[in-house]
Amino acid sequence: MLNIIDLVNKCEQECKDVFNEIDKVCEINSKKVLNAFQKNKLSENHFNSTTGYGYNDIGRDVIEDIYKDIFETESALVRSQFISGSHALTVALFSLLRPGDLLLSISGLPYDTLHEVIGIKDNPSSLKSFGINYDQIDLVDNDFDYKKIEEYIKKNKVKVIEIQRSKGYSTRKSITIDKVDKVTKLIRSIDKDIIIMVDNCYSEFVTDKEVTSCDIDIAVGSLIKNLGAGIAPNGAYIVGKKKYIELAGERLTLPGEGLEVGPTLGINKSILQGLFFAPSVVASSLKTAVLTSKVMEELGYEVEPRYNDKRADIVQNIVFKDKDKLIKYVAGIQKGSPVDSFVDCIPWDMPGYDDQVIMASGSFTQGSSIEFSCDAPIREPFIAYQQGSLTYEYGKLGLIRAIEELLS
Repeated sequence: MLNIIDLVNKCEQECKDVFNEIDKVCEINSKKVLNAFQKNKLSENHFNSTTGYGYNDIGRDVIEDIYKDIFETESALVRSQFISGSHALTVALFSLLRPGDLLLSISGLPYDTLHEVIGIKDNPSSLKSFGINYDQIDLVDNDFDYKKIEEYIKKNKVKVIEIQRSKGYSTRKSITIDKVDKVTKLIRSIDKDIIIMVDNCYSEFVTDKEVTSCDIDIAVGSLIKNLGAGIAPNGAYIVGKKKYIELAGERLTLPGEGLEVGPTLGINKSILQGLFFAPSVVASSLKTAVLTSKVMEELGYEVEPRYNDKRADIVQNIVFKDKDKLIKYVAGIQKGSPVDSFVDCIPWDMPGYDDQVIMASGSFTQGSSIEFSCDAPIREPFIAYQQGSLTYEYGKLGLIRAIEELLS
């Protein structure tokens, strides 16, 4: 009979070299965060709360300055008024696009929650309903279709190009910073005026540099993913060129007030502590993903990425090709969680998704993907998308529980 503990411990030893590389990146990113805190002279005064309009909130302002420095951009918008990464992406898209404009995705079909935002799926509040056009170019062999992109933007007046780095619920690989840099240089060589926007969810602090090191205009991410470290209770960020951040601010609040309003309601300390812990938590998430990849491959399952592949985000795919096995594994993740471990995890009709989704998220913050979680659309080839873990040790224990459930 298979001894699960022995298998996991054996795989753990074989992952040590990969873990060491993750630790090196964690140290680099920790220094980056600490330097930004110190440069901006963070003090206890910045933890204070504002209400109402939120005028003169020095804590909110310093948070945005810190984000700006970490990402090395002109400006940043970091607010609890964002309910999710998808909400921040929506704000960014509506702030940049006007009736008659063309939005082009060059990473294929965007994540499910953006389908109604764009108008891929009918919605009277979509970009399409405002006369904004959309087109997409699919990836080829997990890379951009450089030739088709070049031909397309030479023939069409594109206003915004959107790049989604993480795979979403697709079978493709996530997109590395090197690939973003290469395609960005191509775009700029043809049309310098195109606005390049990157969906950076799940990708922050995975490597020793950020996607904003490329010649992009704007990047967007969620605080209940990597940069919130399980401490920030909600929120998202948009970083990039000042003129586009100001437009996003006026879309989030109102024209004429923009970045100057928005009460923090006591959240500043949580956002700052989350960011402070983020490099370490992302490292734990990556180690958990690496171990999961190694163990599940040993058990005969197809995985992506493999344990020693170069990673672009914290997401780990496990291809089950069997509905029942997928459900059992995800249910096992739930049983290995600290919150609601006793709850039966079943597929359901989740808002914003076309297929039923099963989601294990026994987390302290609802929907927090940086905490140990796993979700999957109930569709072939029945892929589980696992991410997060606040500590590696809890991730390892959760993986063991999931395998026990799978093999029961």
